[in-house]
Amino acid sequence: MISLSVVIITFNEEKNIERCIRSVQGIADDIVVLDSFSTDRTKMICQKLSVRFYEQAFLGYSQQKNKVLEYALFPFVLSLDADEVVSPELFQSILKVKENPTADGYFISRLTNYCGSWIKHTDWYPDRKLRLWDTRKGHWEGLQVHEHVEMQHGSTFERMKGDLYHYSFPSVAHHFAVIENYTDLMATEAVQKNKLSGWFFIIFSPIQKFFKSYVFRMGFLDGYHGLLVCSLSSYATFIKYMKIRELKNKMISEQQRSIFNLGLEQQHIK
Repeated sequence: MISLSVVIITFNEEKNIERCIRSVQGIADDIVVLDSFSTDRTKMICQKLSVRFYEQAFLGYSQQKNKVLEYALFPFVLSLDADEVVSPELFQSILKVKENPTADGYFISRLTNYCGSWIKHTDWYPDRKLRLWDTRKGHWEGLQVHEHVEMQHGSTFERMKGDLYHYSFPSVAHHFAVIENYTDLMATEAVQKNKLSGWFFIIFSPIQKFFKSYVFRMGFLDGYHGLLVCSLSSYATFIKYMKIRELKNKMISEQQRSIFNLGLEQQHIK
């Protein structure tokens, strides 16, 4: 039998955090919350539930998630976002892993609740994430977004039965706000990696995204909400590439301005 630490990062999660914490009571031997100085009732709720609570200015997703690992009492951890909930089937699967761990890392499927409906198709499901692992063999990596757990070479993996319920989109308005924020981060990261962003990507990538998610991944089976998810995912792809192009053009303009100003300075010296 191994002991398990559950680690969660938060910022203004008063609507979600209690549901998240209560879902792991009974499998967690240690629950740690690292908060980014929330201005709502997040801290009070965590203290009421007697979890270990720490505060740290936000360092970025990967860095913050690595930081909370430092507070974990045990090497095996389950990393959750505040808007996630361990399902009953997953709860039982984690109990079995605790009794007899047979891998270094475990992939868990996420099932997203979108405006009150479960999205069981599209690119959003099964959305497998490595969330339970031996921290002696892996840590979080990634720049602005798309953080992921990077494991040592030779590590072993298994898939767990049961879903991680993801309550991330209570409304369409919230989805638009998330798109605005994440496309900013994704565009910045793409420019740092010098990724392409020509008109081909701007025009065809959103189309490809929609057909892959709605047709090939059978998003149409999720009805109206499936159509919304696929349409807004396509829209997010379009916005991301437009922002990449905008950032690159801005960088080119600044470089040209710097060269022009340098030329003026050299003429002045002469």
